[in-house]
Amino acid sequence: MGLFDRVSRVVRANLNDLVSKAEDPEKILEQTIVDMQEDLVQMRQAVASAIASQKRSQQQYNQAQTEANNWQQRAQLALQKGDETLAREALVRKKTHSDTASSLKTQLDQQTTMVDTLKRNLIALEGKISEAKTKKDMLKARASAAKANEQLQNVVGRMSTSSAMGAFERMEDKVLQMEARSQAAAELAGADLESQFAMLEAGGDVDDELAAMKAQLLGGAPQNQAQLPGTAQTNTAEASAPPQEAAVDAELEALKAKLDQL
Repeated sequence: MGLFDRVSRVVRANLNDLVSKAEDPEKILEQTIVDMQEDLVQMRQAVASAIASQKRSQQQYNQAQTEANNWQQRAQLALQKGDETLAREALVRKKTHSDTASSLKTQLDQQTTMVDTLKRNLIALEGKISEAKTKKDMLKARASAAKANEQLQNVVGRMSTSSAMGAFERMEDKVLQMEARSQAAAELAGADLESQFAMLEAGGDVDDELAAMKAQLLGGAPQNQAQLPGTAQTNTAEASAPPQEAAVDAELEALKAKLDQL
């Protein structure tokens, strides 16, 4: 195989591939209908021209036939008058018109056949165009549906299902973490309030217990010893108090020291 043949084949293959890729079904169908419409116009013009030629031939045939009949009558008239020479001349003219009429009749028959064929072809072409228009609309709808489906498949293909589900799972984890932090914050806020109230309640119990102990201790001592020790008068009273009162005062002092350490 020569180099030229190989290059020619490669060029033709590439051109065919480019043409195939460039073919849009919708555009090709529209152009095909346009081409068929142009063919229909040309066919109608051909039919119209053939019909016009047929009518002209028909008129010429009728005229030649009429002239032949007229010369036939004239030949008879001349013969009746006894003029054979004039009758012969009339018959010669009649033969000329009869031959012309015969030729026109053959031509007219051919034209009639051709016109009938062109009319059938015209009707068939009109039917094909009507069918092509209907099929074009159907193919265009199918092509549009195929394009839409192809675009949808491309979108679905580009969208990774696993990555999308992974994104949903990550977002679900984040939402769960946000909910957990919110719940923990609420629990901490509630625990802080609970601890504050617990401290208040605990402080109240200690105060109540301290007051009860004071009342118990002070209930058995003289009224002039009701105040807590710690003043100069108390120290003087401790020096002159009986041993029992000194023990009570010592116990109060020890209790006060413990309270101060709390």
